[in-house]
Amino acid sequence: MTTDAPLAAVVAAIEELYPPRWAADDDAVGLVVGDPAADVRRVLFAVDPVQAVADEANSVRADPVVAHHPLLYRPVSTVAASSPKGRVIHDLISHGIGLYVAHTNADSPPRGVSESLARAGGLEDVRPLRPHPVDPLDKIVTFVPRETANAVVDALAAAGAGRIGDYDRCAFLAQGQGTFRPGDGANPAIGSRGEIEVVDEVRVEMVLPRRHRDDVVTALRAAHPYEEPAFDVLELAGWSADRGAGRVGTLPEPTTLRRFADSVVAALPPTAVGARVSGDLDSQVRTVAVTGGAGDFLLDDARAAGVDVYVTSDLRHHPASEFREYDGAPALVDVPHWAAEWTWLPVASEALAGMLEGRGSHVEMMVSRVCTDPWNYRAGAANSA
Repeated sequence: MTTDAPLAAVVAAIEELYPPRWAADDDAVGLVVGDPAADVRRVLFAVDPVQAVADEANSVRADPVVAHHPLLYRPVSTVAASSPKGRVIHDLISHGIGLYVAHTNADSPPRGVSESLARAGGLEDVRPLRPHPVDPLDKIVTFVPRETANAVVDALAAAGAGRIGDYDRCAFLAQGQGTFRPGDGANPAIGSRGEIEVVDEVRVEMVLPRRHRDDVVTALRAAHPYEEPAFDVLELAGWSADRGAGRVGTLPEPTTLRRFADSVVAALPPTAVGARVSGDLDSQVRTVAVTGGAGDFLLDDARAAGVDVYVTSDLRHHPASEFREYDGAPALVDVPHWAAEWTWLPVASEALAGMLEGRGSHVEMMVSRVCTDPWNYRAGAANSA
């Protein structure tokens, strides 16, 4: 087993865990800084790609930094070192440190941000709060002479068809007969012009991600022995995936809102601001919804799910106030954005290490514990309960 891997291989593994196609359309994810050919021995995971993290990466000789938040979320016209973002880029490049960002593409999947927060909070039977549909799928169906069926299956599999979960080259084969008559302008692989042919054929069916459709059809035309292969491409109906926005689950035992809020804060890395709570502190809590990061866009989903409490960050006054006015509305626990999303770092680092180990590379994983929450002091709060 090697003790390092090229940055390109590390990026490929990250993107299998958190595919960039799952990112929001306006998001900025992927490799920001770094040479894909550079060797990687140590990866540092962090929430924010700020100067303190760049300094930490340099001190522990990490390459690359895998950050959750983008460094360059909006277009810029300069990366001069006179600006905070430019200074980070200059420091990373000058010390040979790469930067990779997995943002909204890391929010929704298993082992993603929201699921990591749910697990840190002790939730069981965890499922997406707002499920996302599976990636669009097609099925390709073709008819091949019996003796070439396996070669065609191999070609379609190499182009991206036939993968179901952890299985590949999945295909259904059924034997039958095909008939045709080559025209005067044909150049048939089997038979003669003007003569009716009956051929023992195999019906081949394979599923494929719709994004691979063109590649699979091209591979079919190249591998099929017929001059004009017959095939169908069928768009499959969608269903809910195991990924989505937020998570909902249950606690092993019911507790009070007061104790639950305290347990959530205890499960997160410490910050200066703790958490804000809205609700009857003595009410019972058993079902919980969570969303890592700013989560007021899921307030209605949490209420519709009938949970006892919704845990998220960055709740604004007016949406939270209106939400709490509904009869039977869930309680709210607003935790620091950085702390909630930090729970993803050890999960992602373990997942990446396991994937690289399975491919013969041992790369050390580190999780930054530098608190990059922007709030560093909370003035006295007047608690009435």
